[in-house]
Amino acid sequence: MRRALLEAQAAAARGEVPVGAVVLGPDGSVLAAAGNRVQELADPTAHAEILALRAAAAARGQPRLPDCDLVVTLEPCPMCAAAISLFRIRRLVFGAYDPKGGGVEHGPRIFSQPSCMHRPEVIGGVAEADAAALLRSFFAARR
Repeated sequence: MRRALLEAQAAAARGEVPVGAVVLGPDGSVLAAAGNRVQELADPTAHAEILALRAAAAARGQPRLPDCDLVVTLEPCPMCAAAISLFRIRRLVFGAYDPKGGGVEHGPRIFSQPSCMHRPEVIGGVAEADAAALLRSFFAARR
């Protein structure tokens, strides 16, 4: 989670919503890491999770990552939760909960839907206070 928080801080420094994600291989090594780049790339799908998952799949030359874990600083949105399922991630670990925009523990709860073909293990609330503080600070500075 420390690496994901560093990616989130870097995203904030670029003026992006501070969310960071890291894909870990089966041995715990970092396969890919990213922060949000929505504004920079002018791409509403350039969320940290999507960017990290794409980079990890490309590095491995495989469309699925069934032996990998994704660590992200914020509960994934519905789009990212669906992508996590499609990439067949083994375990999702996230920091802050997102009651307004989350898609795992809140909102549509993507992994609970009958149409969801793969449900990763989910661990929420890891370093929650640090991740939430980063988000609060970012948005407070913009108000």
